[in-house]
Amino acid sequence: MPALAQERFYTIDDIYALPDGERAELIDGQIYYMAPPSRKHQTIARELFTSINSYIKSNDGSCEPFFAPFAVFLNEDDINYVEPDICVICDHNKLTDKGCSGAPDWIVEIVSPGNRPMDYYTKLFKYRTAGVREYWIVDHERNLVIVYDFQNNSATNFTFSDDIPVSIYPGFNINLSALNI
Repeated sequence: MPALAQERFYTIDDIYALPDGERAELIDGQIYYMAPPSRKHQTIARELFTSINSYIKSNDGSCEPFFAPFAVFLNEDDINYVEPDICVICDHNKLTDKGCSGAPDWIVEIVSPGNRPMDYYTKLFKYRTAGVREYWIVDHERNLVIVYDFQNNSATNFTFSDDIPVSIYPGFNINLSALNI
C-alpha cells in the first residue's frame, strides 16, 4: 500500500518566519496568505476605527481598539493567529507586547473579493467558538453589514445607511454612510 502524503501543519513559528512584508493568518494549523488591501478597504477601516476610537475615548471607556496588522492569538495556542481589520479588547489582561492573547470582545472584518469565504464562514466559526462577543462583516460590494451578537445568539443584516447598534456599547450606533465611505 503506498504511503499517503502528509498535509503540512503550521505553527506560529512559521508565521514569524515569513519574509518581511508577507502577511498571513493561521487557522487550525493552516496558513492563509493575505493580499494587500484595496484603497476602499483601507478607507472603510480608517473611518470605522476613528469612529470607534472616538466613541471609546469620549465616553471614558476602558476598552482598547486596534487595527491590522495587530496579532490576535485567538485560542491562546500556537496554531491560531489572525489579524482582524479592527478589534476591540476590554480585558487588559489579554494584551501583551505581541498583541492579544485570547478572544477580543468585538471584531470587524472588511470583506475583500479574495477573502469572502474566509470572513463569512471560517472566521465566523472560529470567532464564535473562541468567545468573541460581537463580530461584524462589512461587505462594501454588497452594501451590507452583518452583525453577529454571539452573546444573544443573533445575526442581523444592515445596509451602510442604517444606524447599526454596537451591542457591547449600548447607545452607540454607527452609520457607515455618515462616515463618508
